[in-house]
Amino acid sequence: MVTETTTRISINERIRLAMDGLQVSATEWNVIIPDGFTIEKATDLLAKKALENMDEANPNWTFVASRLLLQSLYHQAATNRGYDEKIMYGDFYHLLDILTQKGIYTPNLLEKYSKEDIDFLAEKINPDHDLTFTYLGLYTLANRYLATDHNKRIYELPQERWMVIAMHLMQDENPTKRLELVVEAYWALSNLYMTVATPTLANAGKTHGQLSSCFIDTVDDSLQSIYDSNTDIAKLSKNGGGIGVYMGKIRARGSSIKGFKGMSSGVVPWIKQLNNTAVSVDQLGTRKGAIAVYLDVWHKDIESFLDLKLNNGDDRMRAHDIFTGVCLPDLFMEQVEARGDWYLFDPHEVREVMGFSLEDYYDEEKGSGSFREKYAECVKNDQLSKRKVPAIDIMKRIMKSQLESGTPFMFYRDEVNRQNSNNHNGIIYCSNLCTEITQNQSPTEFLEEHTNEFGYLIKKYKPGDFVVCNLSSINLGKAVTDDVLERLIKIQVRMLDNVIDINTLPIMQTQMTNQKYRAIGLGTFGWHHLLAKKNISWESGEAVDFADKLYEKIAFLTIKSSMELCAEKGSYPVFSGSKWSTGAYFDEKGYTSEEWKELKTQVMENGMRNGYLMAVAPNSTTAMIAGSTASIDPVFKPFYHEEKKDFKIPTTAPELDHHTYNIYRRSAYIVDQRWSVKQNAARQKHIDQSISFNFYVPNTIRASVLLDLHLQAWKEGLKTTYYVRSTSNDVEECEWCQS
Repeated sequence: MVTETTTRISINERIRLAMDGLQVSATEWNVIIPDGFTIEKATDLLAKKALENMDEANPNWTFVASRLLLQSLYHQAATNRGYDEKIMYGDFYHLLDILTQKGIYTPNLLEKYSKEDIDFLAEKINPDHDLTFTYLGLYTLANRYLATDHNKRIYELPQERWMVIAMHLMQDENPTKRLELVVEAYWALSNLYMTVATPTLANAGKTHGQLSSCFIDTVDDSLQSIYDSNTDIAKLSKNGGGIGVYMGKIRARGSSIKGFKGMSSGVVPWIKQLNNTAVSVDQLGTRKGAIAVYLDVWHKDIESFLDLKLNNGDDRMRAHDIFTGVCLPDLFMEQVEARGDWYLFDPHEVREVMGFSLEDYYDEEKGSGSFREKYAECVKNDQLSKRKVPAIDIMKRIMKSQLESGTPFMFYRDEVNRQNSNNHNGIIYCSNLCTEITQNQSPTEFLEEHTNEFGYLIKKYKPGDFVVCNLSSINLGKAVTDDVLERLIKIQVRMLDNVIDINTLPIMQTQMTNQKYRAIGLGTFGWHHLLAKKNISWESGEAVDFADKLYEKIAFLTIKSSMELCAEKGSYPVFSGSKWSTGAYFDEKGYTSEEWKELKTQVMENGMRNGYLMAVAPNSTTAMIAGSTASIDPVFKPFYHEEKKDFKIPTTAPELDHHTYNIYRRSAYIVDQRWSVKQNAARQKHIDQSISFNFYVPNTIRASVLLDLHLQAWKEGLKTTYYVRSTSNDVEECEWCQS
């Protein structure tokens, strides 16, 4: 404890430092510091007072509050590490040494980098970059991601977190250029030009946890596969992964088992089992597991599946803690639009009677292809039991569930597979928890079990493609306006590629799939932020054209960076026969400029390091840390309160002033969603995977308007859509949603 006098002296100095150089409205700091308060408590009190002064006209108070929080972090780190807080950052080598001894940091940092290396990197740490954090960003970083000891005491500071991440991701690079690459990665992170995915942000440099964001499993139609998958999903959930699960191969309710008809209870009981796994096996003790289950719209259990998240009805047929996604072929959407009939089948019976699996086909061209041919064969075959329903009735159930629960997510399977750059080596059945990942999938098959001469039980499996998402995102609001994309994407692709080799995953199939495709997901956030800085209205052709040109540039630089990395480190193993190797990827995109033609030739000759490259994730948490807007979404409001389980913090749109306000004023529930679809279609052309794309609608939206949005998204070539986020509040200026 400190005395009231010394607290006042210290606090006055902290107030002066916090307000230095910032344009904020004059205010009295009428805060009474109780006797015996620690400096940290007093500073926290002042930070809350600063936040009370925030509104649309006074956004800079967030930086006053952030600086006060910074000073508290400097004080705590200095106390715990034993140095004078006035120097802000203590000895970096000492930090690595002490947290390695405590079992927090991996020994690799000290084993792979010499003291001279570490001292060199310490010189590159720039405390001035701490001043760019908003209060919300710094609070989130400090409370969730900075390394602490086992008693949750602060040791690591923000710039040290960026440097440790950079060191961890570059640890196995050639020693002759490793330090240069670490400095480049630190430059990208510390300037907030990019963010790494949340698992990488939390776990890089530490002894526990993995670095990847999401996984996608494919469940085969057998008891062995169902329970093996549940075990695998539990292990991934324990380590902090979000899971997508394709269950379209599992037989429907009433299907036969071993020839006995009517025995199967369908997919719902197995989904409820996953629901229990999500609740009981939480993510590192911090939150419930997150699992999205996908089912084909032609599956006989689709109606009960679409009711899983509803709040009424038989609770024994509900699974409130999982998320749902529906896999939609073009033919279904055509039937919805034409108000035609739709047939539901049991996938097990299709395999038995027809000799093929309907889910293994897709339409190779718009309006024609092998899926609709196989579907028509199933409809015509009298030996196959089927149920006929109006397609629009299924769509109504989809939209009812979306307005009540936000799900199901939409997965347009034909478009996804037509655009699959590795369709020579598999098929894509569904997406992940956040709908931005589209990669080849296949179930792991159990083959046999036996004992060996030592009495050990040996089980043999044929491993499937168990998808892994390795993500990071460009901060468009900073990187584009500072014109650093070329330099940034080059180091960003390398960082993502290194995640694949460094990562430790608890499931063998994920490791194997990771190495097979070397898939990465380079994404973006800060789109609305960038539009505001450029003074481009969301609801405009200019915004659509800008999205088209910008994402083409990002695609070019990402493909080029992967190709150049391939020349250095080698191609992903199944490159041969891919659309990269044949040049079909470039032809299908219509890339015909001389610059693109040259890149196409280089890729065909030299190969690609990564089989999948780009994906736009929701990244709301890392966007908060970077002080920008989430993903490609509009802001919620120009001024609002960000609420989580442990805080409620006032927040304004980034760089809010009289220049940007008018762009931000057209916020999420006001902006015409039809323009959002057009923008997304423009960027989707250039992204080889998909995009987490939300619809923001009032819950009073007419069904015909929501249907038109879905039809527009499908027709304009979107691969997936994420939540339908509906609000119960009256939405001002929402002319579009009634038209």
